[in-house]
Amino acid sequence: MGDQAIDTFRSCIPLFHALGDPARQDIILLLAETERLTVNEIADQSRLSRPAISHHLKILKDQGLVVTEQQGTKRFYSLTLEDSVSMLKKLISLVEETCM
Repeated sequence: MGDQAIDTFRSCIPLFHALGDPARQDIILLLAETERLTVNEIADQSRLSRPAISHHLKILKDQGLVVTEQQGTKRFYSLTLEDSVSMLKKLISLVEETCM
């Protein structure tokens, strides 16, 4: 595997970590179905506490998987997958080119 493929793979590791947790997967799937939700709305549909949901949302936000939008006193979370999907496509392409 070439250096570019290794570098791309390593740059994807935090994304893999964020996507690897079942609670975060549930949040992603929930946001995919509903467009945008507050922490409380997510917690209402989860077995996790509000603080746990906030923790998972921070990880997802840090990896560019969700964005927030403030409206009055409410903060809404929604998915933003374009950059992550592009990064994963690049990794797949590089692996195909160098390993197959």
